[in-house]
Amino acid sequence: MPLFADVILPLPLASTFTYSIAPEHRERIAVGCRVSVPLGKSKHYTALVARLHDEAPTAYSVRPIDELLDETPIVLSTQTKLWEWIARYYLCSVGEIFKAAVPQGLKGEFKPKTEQRIRLAERYKNPTALNLICQTLSRAPRQKRLLATYLQISEQGTEIARHTLIERAEVAPNICKELIDKGIFECYEVEIGRLDTGHRDVAPENSLNEAQQTALEQINESFKSKNVTLLHGVTSAGKTEVYIHLIKQAIERGEQVLYMLPEIALTKQITERLGRVFGNRIGLYHSKFSDAERVEIWKKQLGDKPYDIILGVRSSVFLPFKRLGLIIVDEEHENSYKQQEPAPRYNARNAAIVLASLFGAKTLLGTATPAIDTFYNATTGKYGLVSLSRRYRSLQLPQIEVVDIQDLARRKRMTGLFSDPLVEAMSEALKEGRQIILFQNRRGYSPLLECRTCGWVPRCKHCDVSLTLHKSSAKLTCHYCGYTIPAPKMCPNCEESNFVNLGYGTEKIEDELQKIFPEARIARMDLDTTRTRTAYESIINDFQQRRSDILIGTQMVSKGLDFDNVSVVGILNADTLLNYPDFRASERAFQLMAQVAGRAGRGSGQGKVFLQTRQPDNPIIPLIVGNNYIQFYDSQLSERMLFHYPPFHRLVYVYMKHRDCRTLDEFSELMGSRMREIFEHRVLGPDLPPVARVQQQYIRKIVLKVESNLSQYRINEALAALQQELLSDKRYKSITMYYDVDPL
Repeated sequence: MPLFADVILPLPLASTFTYSIAPEHRERIAVGCRVSVPLGKSKHYTALVARLHDEAPTAYSVRPIDELLDETPIVLSTQTKLWEWIARYYLCSVGEIFKAAVPQGLKGEFKPKTEQRIRLAERYKNPTALNLICQTLSRAPRQKRLLATYLQISEQGTEIARHTLIERAEVAPNICKELIDKGIFECYEVEIGRLDTGHRDVAPENSLNEAQQTALEQINESFKSKNVTLLHGVTSAGKTEVYIHLIKQAIERGEQVLYMLPEIALTKQITERLGRVFGNRIGLYHSKFSDAERVEIWKKQLGDKPYDIILGVRSSVFLPFKRLGLIIVDEEHENSYKQQEPAPRYNARNAAIVLASLFGAKTLLGTATPAIDTFYNATTGKYGLVSLSRRYRSLQLPQIEVVDIQDLARRKRMTGLFSDPLVEAMSEALKEGRQIILFQNRRGYSPLLECRTCGWVPRCKHCDVSLTLHKSSAKLTCHYCGYTIPAPKMCPNCEESNFVNLGYGTEKIEDELQKIFPEARIARMDLDTTRTRTAYESIINDFQQRRSDILIGTQMVSKGLDFDNVSVVGILNADTLLNYPDFRASERAFQLMAQVAGRAGRGSGQGKVFLQTRQPDNPIIPLIVGNNYIQFYDSQLSERMLFHYPPFHRLVYVYMKHRDCRTLDEFSELMGSRMREIFEHRVLGPDLPPVARVQQQYIRKIVLKVESNLSQYRINEALAALQQELLSDKRYKSITMYYDVDPL
């Protein structure tokens, strides 16, 4: 029997901690179980057992485990193997992964959801006794009505919830309490869970057309020799139907399927489509669920009857699976798969591929606009490649019209933010009862407020950014730290009331659009309008049911949504995408604009897209117009090779943060010089990132470019050793360092 346990704490610690196991726990404790352990003088944490052994540590005195919290493991060995890979590859601690992966309810006390139910006391189940008590209630008509309602419902043989009984009898709750106090009713609690267990009718899957059937066969053939295959299909090609047939095949083999999506917004539409075929075999998992719901899904996956299909976003890769056979990563190019803040800064697409390999499962990546790295892996033979080049039902791709808004403004052919051709097309669409999507990748009313008299611009006091105006709340907000102030009535610098709004976000578009089309029903989908779990569903459902005419949104509207009545799409300012200071700006711009354009013409008739820009001569724009991904890919690949970017080189961004600017500059220069001793010319910086101060912390950044054929693990080991050496200097012990491996 083991005497000691190494445990993972939900903290950014470099290693596990060893605790002794009390004799009463030694036969029951197992790797993957939770334990309560002390740390420091007074703190206690829920930790996870990582290893059991008989080796007493020599560096410190061992403290005992307080309590064993599980009879069986709540984390499986395949999960901890995935955690170890993420920690090694993305340069973070296993404790940070434990904190991110496991629902909070499993790191503390979790109370199952219960329901109060009512039953008749045993002595009144005798007909004679029951008749007698009914007679005694003749002077208490509401109590008698409640009892009669209970007897009526109980004839159906179902257990009766207290709240249901009260509602059906149309009495106050105290009437039920009076019958309980008299000993006529007994109240008891039943654990009911929070998961949807209602019956769903199912129907056979749709038959595939010739192109889809060919793609399905090619995917299955590819899986014979490749563990990962890319399905490159144009927007509205019917990729989801191919996915459904692959899922059905996996379930028939007795396997589980993980179907990953980049956005919560997509889950409703996909759930409906999959639900029609697979019914209650599907479980959802995303951050808008309450923590208690996520705990119950986690526990169900550990049980005897887990979901066959999990439909989820980034975090679903951490769920426990026992017989995983297929992972589908839909819209694999999306940035949403990459976790940015806080650690672990992992890419869920790559983690999914590793998870599949641990099970010997297959991974299908699907998209109309593959990430450059993914398409490179597919064309060089690392992944399989299958194409779907025609839209479903032979629908035409939308016609894209490039609109030079600088020229139109000069000729006074702009109506506020909208070009005249776009306004005319929207007007025609509304008359015909068709719908419209407008895309602007900025929320809020205006990203910049400026005093015309003196040039004063309100800025965040914690971060090096200007504040964004939100007109509906009359507030200026920092989108980095959340700092908020009331919108000023006069300039604090010159005391004039002469403000101008520079730029525009989704809120201003909604405002302007309402003036042009006062009768139109307008919806907005951005971070400000989708704070709650049901907000996404409500906005999408209203648009799908044609209860709204125009949908304005940020990049949320680009991510695979399927509306069959959209005839016009407007990309209001392509320049904000094209001019972003990043080597991936062209790739993101192409992907976003091609995906947004793909929302048009998915029903009947060819859709029309208006791409508004001040730089119509930008070489990317004709490639978007022609939906020419291959030519775009070729042009990007030659640039990437020339300037040593992925897929030919890997990137690691090294970030350093501190409240004192001088200390940070001194440390970052030292870090840069020491990195050059190891990596030579591959090191760039230190430099200031685009936002060089956030939440009172100054930030410096070093870029490391290394050849793809070099071992990422060896590189990471060198970086970790260097960090440990430099931060051991007491001058720098309060410096915060972190890494972004394969940044997006």
